[in-house]
Amino acid sequence: MLFVCVANSGRSVMAERIFRARVGEWHASASAGSAPGAAAHPVVVEALAELGIDARDHVPRLLDDASIAWADVVVATCDDACPVVPGKRYVNWRLPDPKGLPLEDVRTIRDAIARRVAELIAELGAAQPPAGLTS
Repeated sequence: MLFVCVANSGRSVMAERIFRARVGEWHASASAGSAPGAAAHPVVVEALAELGIDARDHVPRLLDDASIAWADVVVATCDDACPVVPGKRYVNWRLPDPKGLPLEDVRTIRDAIARRVAELIAELGAAQPPAGLTS
């Protein structure tokens, strides 16, 4: 699962970290951006911390051919400015940019992402490990 956005500093970070928190090691995930920023937005890190998710170590990555080739599913978390990745299952969530927003507004975006991640996990059947495996 590859979550993409332009800067890989907000929406895609929240989506990747929430997805990872919910599915653990059972499904690999990453995030990347077409024009990565310097770091995750501090308010995004704070909003994730409220859920017990630590994103302080996030380093924005460039969306490149290797990350695209790696992914089975690409989820664009931003609006029409997000890159389109031909040849992959492509999901577009069109979420508002949390950059510069107060924590209250970022919480709303975070919660919308959490709902969409839950729907995606249910669709993929990814909420539980394969039969016979334990953690």
